[in-house]
Amino acid sequence: MSDLLAGRADIAAGLAVHGADAVDASAPASVRAALVAADLPARLAAKDPTLWGPAAEATARTRLGWLDTHARARELLPQLAELTEELADLDHVVLAGMGGSSLAPEVIARTLGRPLTVLDSTDPGEVRAALADRLDRTVVVVAGKSGATVETDSIRRAYWQAFLDAGLTGAEAARHFVVVTDPGSPLEALADELGVVVIQSDPEVGGRYSALTAFGLVPAALAGAPVADLLDDADALAGALGRDQDNPGLALGAALAAAATSGRATVALVSDGTGLDGLGDWAEQLLAESTGKAGRGILPVVVESPDAPGARGPDVLTVGYGGALGPGTAPAPADVAVNGPLGAQFLTWEYATAIAAAVLDVDPFDQPDVAESKEHTARLLAAGPPAGPPTATEGAIEVYAPAGAPADLAGALRWLLAGLGDDGYLAVTAYLARWGDAAVVGLRPLLARATARPVTFGWGPRYLHSTGQYHKGGPRAGSHLQVTGAVTDDLPVPGRPYTFGDLQAAQAAGDRRALADRGRPVLRLHLTERAAGVAQLLDAAGRTLT
Repeated sequence: MSDLLAGRADIAAGLAVHGADAVDASAPASVRAALVAADLPARLAAKDPTLWGPAAEATARTRLGWLDTHARARELLPQLAELTEELADLDHVVLAGMGGSSLAPEVIARTLGRPLTVLDSTDPGEVRAALADRLDRTVVVVAGKSGATVETDSIRRAYWQAFLDAGLTGAEAARHFVVVTDPGSPLEALADELGVVVIQSDPEVGGRYSALTAFGLVPAALAGAPVADLLDDADALAGALGRDQDNPGLALGAALAAAATSGRATVALVSDGTGLDGLGDWAEQLLAESTGKAGRGILPVVVESPDAPGARGPDVLTVGYGGALGPGTAPAPADVAVNGPLGAQFLTWEYATAIAAAVLDVDPFDQPDVAESKEHTARLLAAGPPAGPPTATEGAIEVYAPAGAPADLAGALRWLLAGLGDDGYLAVTAYLARWGDAAVVGLRPLLARATARPVTFGWGPRYLHSTGQYHKGGPRAGSHLQVTGAVTDDLPVPGRPYTFGDLQAAQAAGDRRALADRGRPVLRLHLTERAAGVAQLLDAAGRTLT
């Protein structure tokens, strides 16, 4: 680990990046010096679309609005204040959105201690539980750039039907919805037809860079968060982003790139306990989806604590994050520490990710490999998921081992870890209920303790809109453990010929097919009884992999 206090920190607007110079100095040549020589800080601050090469230029021209969207977003504040007052009796805010439409507002609400229910799951149990929770006091924020995302559309349909079933008229149900979308989108047209309030987002900002647009601000404001403070934080930092010195975004971006190009392409994201609850989940999507393509990329791993398995390693860059530090307070031990207010954090990480992508020579604004899982899902919804017997059944777990792997649970898990080699990683994805089956997250540290390689964890289908791009388009080094579960109380998707259980199963199967098509090993474990299966799986991981 670097001595964070030995080198100079980049500080602006109350946000400090410590340790970046030491990481940059450990590379064969200074990445930061090369970026400054190319005038990249000033060019990025000026929205130069040529920074990522000719192939990315057209996309970049329409995706650099995040650099100053915080200034334009101030125009929303009076509207948000009025809307919050009008809907004061609807104090249970539910957000239906995926990826960038859900991760940033969840961070804002958690950090500022405001209640917000993020529903980004197709698990029928989780959706059913949400529908039963204070429906008469619920306002649903439906967020998406187009509205075509199947998860968001399905949840919108379920809530609309629930309000009608509760005896509300269409006009009365419409009052329980707020739509956030791009101008002219199909979702905007639908909302106008239904009489639902629409708040337009910034069309020149892509989803994962949209934290300080309406996507991040609307649900947080309805939940009672002081969103103007976030804009103030970002505005105070923005003037530093064109500088060569005292530029936290440049420092962090150069450190990420220097590490990635000199053998440390895994970034362990760890909270230092000083606030900013959940920022790692947001940064995970930003890094993975922006850089994981063309066989390259930065692999982010959200770890539970500074001493958790996987937080350190010879090929790992450990990045701590947290709120602003008081006078005389040192940052927590990490290779790089990023401390400061949340609005400035959002802008700093976005800028740093764009910088790192330029060094890695990838387009930070596209996601070329995301659509394949969606296409497989659509076909499987029409034809039904592939059927086949398990290779073994042990207690509450059915094992579906790939060809060449041992058929039993312990043997298949050992085989999966043994196949990681010296440069692989393991991705655990759980197509289960994020809240009801929360204990399954314990798999990540257990499996990370059993191997010297990185282990990530993601909820399906949430992860498809977060780290899924990296797993399909990044380095061909990933192995995958997919956990699915039996559905005992399914729920229809109104107006569709399938249920939420059908959709969840098709998404899991489509994901497996997309990974297998790319030669990634996939082991599926199906829990025939969820609580017992999770407990059995955790026990098996602890006993057989140590």
